[in-house]
Order: sequence, then structure tokens, then C-alpha cells
Amino acid sequence: MKSIIIRVAAASIAGMCMISQLAQPVSAQISSPFQDISSSYAKDDILALYEKNILTGTSNTIFSPIKSMTRAEFVTVLDRLLGLEPVASPVTSFKDIAPKDWYYGWIQAAVQLGLVGGTSASTFAPSSVITRQEAAVLLTRAMKQMNEGNGIKLSFNDKSLISDWAVSSVAAMQKIGLMKGDETGRFRPRDPIQRQEIAVLINRVLHKESWAAELERKAENRIQLGWQYGQTTDEYRKSIVNSNVNTLSPRWYFLDEAGAVSNGTVPSLVTWAHTYNRKVWAMVGNRSNQEETHRVLSSADSRNKLINTLTSYVKQYGLDGLDIDFENMAPKDRSVFTTFITDLRAKLHAINAVLVVNVSADEGTDWTDVFDYAALGKQADYVLMMGYDEHWSGDTVAGSVASLPFVKDAMDNLLKVVPNKKIILALPLYNRDWSMNKNGSSSSSVNITLAEQNRLIAANSIKPVWNSVLGQYTASYTKSGVQHRLWLEEGRSLSAKYELALNDRIAGLAYWHIGGESSDTWTSLRNADKYAGYSF
Repeated sequence: MKSIIIRVAAASIAGMCMISQLAQPVSAQISSPFQDISSSYAKDDILALYEKNILTGTSNTIFSPIKSMTRAEFVTVLDRLLGLEPVASPVTSFKDIAPKDWYYGWIQAAVQLGLVGGTSASTFAPSSVITRQEAAVLLTRAMKQMNEGNGIKLSFNDKSLISDWAVSSVAAMQKIGLMKGDETGRFRPRDPIQRQEIAVLINRVLHKESWAAELERKAENRIQLGWQYGQTTDEYRKSIVNSNVNTLSPRWYFLDEAGAVSNGTVPSLVTWAHTYNRKVWAMVGNRSNQEETHRVLSSADSRNKLINTLTSYVKQYGLDGLDIDFENMAPKDRSVFTTFITDLRAKLHAINAVLVVNVSADEGTDWTDVFDYAALGKQADYVLMMGYDEHWSGDTVAGSVASLPFVKDAMDNLLKVVPNKKIILALPLYNRDWSMNKNGSSSSSVNITLAEQNRLIAANSIKPVWNSVLGQYTASYTKSGVQHRLWLEEGRSLSAKYELALNDRIAGLAYWHIGGESSDTWTSLRNADKYAGYSF
């Protein structure tokens, strides 16, 4: 969105009328910390928002009511209104904001959710004043009202001055009654908006009962599953404490030989999880051994032995469920795998345990022919879509681990045959560092965690570029004469996929793997969860 900076007329009495003085008065019990608001028409609004920690002064004792608000300040106000947390993400394409800036985390939070963009691909212009039409666009977007202005005729005398990109948002603000014209009937779209005007505008949002109720509503208690991989039990437990995860999936059981299952249970982790109100759905794997998996599944005796062994582990250790992760299975095992899931579910339901089955995205290949998605959706409690490996480690074509179009197609296909309330989407907490041949093909790739990815970016002074089609930043660097390419997974890309999942109203999310995240990941996903849950 283009930022237009207009010199503000001093005092701007007309601006005081534009947002009018209709907001409800704040309690007289709130004492004012500000020395300069006694004559402001927005005094009560300023104090109400100050009390809620949504709007603060330009100093401890000065509010500066007629001062123009900057883009950084307005984004911060919107974030606080929405209950978002600042995000210390190290990945940004903007050259004019830095982690040391007070507004950095607030801007990152809003950008990650698509609430605001830059004035160009590489600049945000945080100190530029925000115009009235810009404020209309950002508030309309933040409150999910972008379609409300469609077909509305503007009544302002200066409507011809409103930029094309802002017309529908100004119309939405007019329809909802949040922004009005001055006493001469002008909207003055390109004038900077004053801090006292913002106070009235934001407080008016809070006086819309349905919106206020949404902002106070608690988030849904959806599944948040995290797999253990490459961590000791103690490391895994510490990572879980710092995460959003409420369902643990330690990799404890693996198919070894006909009907036999290795037992890696750590009972103390089950006790700890239950103490802190977390579930344990232990993972059962086949180590991608196609031949051994076929031998077990194709024999009723071996299959039943496997089922009885797994059920006994659930009972013995007090597990809440099992997560079946059989990969690289032969297409000929399609029916027997479904039978295995059907019979195992019956056994687990008899002891009140949950059954989850992991599937890959259906791209019509031998890799996924074994999955009868519709049948599995009927038999399992949950079908977990592994929304990654769009490009895998041995791929000769470098590319994303999980672009937004790939995840959307995978979800759309699964939703055709499995109810949304039975679906869990797994997101990647890893990435790949691709080494490129001179002809543009991939020579190799290395799996990296998000923390390792961020260190690569810092060490090589990489400037990521946002790709809105893929829903990801892309980047490249050269080391020892070899070009490397990255399709980044970080707060912004993960939030886009998270929002997609919540818009489909699925049962929850999963993460491969715990320990792969960076320090900012969970903050970004908490914001995504909160914002996607709003229905204004």
C-alpha cells in the first residue's frame, strides 16, 4: 500500500469533528497521567485506552493529542487492540526496521498476519505519518471488514481524492460508522490522522458489543501435537514447556519383525504430561521398511499380534492414544492397511484411547496409493495430513518444503473425503538448504532447523524476499563458489498455513519436530491462533 505523506495543518479543528465525540465517557475514577489532554474532545477515549494498555503517551506525562500518528505507532495500537504479542522474528525483508527498534516486534506481528505491508518490497517507513485513508484500510483489514464497503456509495464531498486502493475501506468505515466526514462533508483522505482521532476511533471499536465480545473470547482448545525427534526425554520436556503443544507424540514404538514392536516407553514422561494436563499419543513407526510392513499387514495373525501388543502398551502405560506413522508402503497393501486401522481402532476404543493415522498429500503417486483416505477417515479418530516434503531431500528440483499452494491443495483434497473435525494438519519446523548446479538443478540438500536457518541468514547477510504466491520468503547465498537457495519457514509462512487450517475449521495442528523451532515460532503461532479465531 502506497504511503502518502501530507503536511498536517496545525491544530486541525476540522479533524476533531471527523471522528466526532460520540464515544462513551470513561469512569471518572480513572486519573489522568497526562498533562495535555484536559481540553481534548477525546480525553475520555484516551483514558479508556490507556487503562487497557492499548494507547500510551509520547512520554510518561504527555499524550500529544494533536500530533500525527506514525505508521509504527498505529500498527502497535492495532496489535494491542487485537491482543497480539510482539514477535522477535529475525526474518524480514524491510531494510528500515531493526530488532533494536521499539516497534520492531509489533510490526513483525502485524506483517506476519497480513494486516499491514510495506511502502515497497524492502521498506516499511515506520516513522512516516499515517493518513486517514491508510488508517481506514488498516482498521478495515484488522477487523476483517474488507468486503463491507462493496457497493456502498461514498457521501463525502472530496471522495474523488480517495485513492483507488482505499475506496472500499473508506466505504466500509462509513457504513459501520467508525469514521465520518467533517462539518463541511469532507473526508480529507490524505491528511495525517491525529492521535486523539485514533483514540476515538479505536474506543468506538470497543463499543461495538459483538466486536468487544470477540476480542474477549477465549481461544478454542484445539489439538496441538508435537513429535519428539532427536531430543532426549529431558530436552523434549523442556521444549514442550516453552511451546503451544498440548499433546505429546514421542517416537516410542517401531515395527521390527513379524508382529514384534520395539518398546521405548518412558513412563516418567507420561506421568509428567498428565500432571500438566497434556495428552500422550505415542507414535508407532515402520522405519519406512516396505517389505517388513507388507509381511506384517498381509498376515491376519501377525496383524492381530501387532494390534494386541500396541493395545497392551496403551493399557500398561496409561497412554491417551496412538499415532500411526507408516510410510513407504506398497500400493498392494491398501486394503490390509485399512483393515489394520479398523481393527486397532476397535481395540483402542474399548479402552477409551484415541487413534490417529498419518497420511501424505495425495499427488497420485505410488507413495500415497496405499492410503484409502475416505476409509481411513471413517475408521480413525483423526487423519493427520503431513503438510510437508513438497520437495524432498533427494529431489533434483530445488524448492519449498511446504509452499502455501501445496498445503492448500493437500487440505482441499483431503476435505473432500474426510470431515474437517477429523483432520489435523502437520506443519514443518525444518527447512532445506539447497546446493545448486550451474545449470539450475539441485546437486544436494541438507535438512536444517529453523534456528539453523536463521543463523545462516545472519552469517551470510541474506536479504529474504517475500513471495506472496508461495506464501514464503525466498533467499540465496554463495559459499565456496556454490550457490545455495532457501525457501524459508518462519513465523510469516507458518502463520499463513495455520490460518488456512483454522479457516477450514479442522481439529488441530501438529509439528515436525519439536526442537526444530526458533525462539519466536510459538509467539507467531499464538498470534495466528488468536487472530484466525476472531469472527467480527
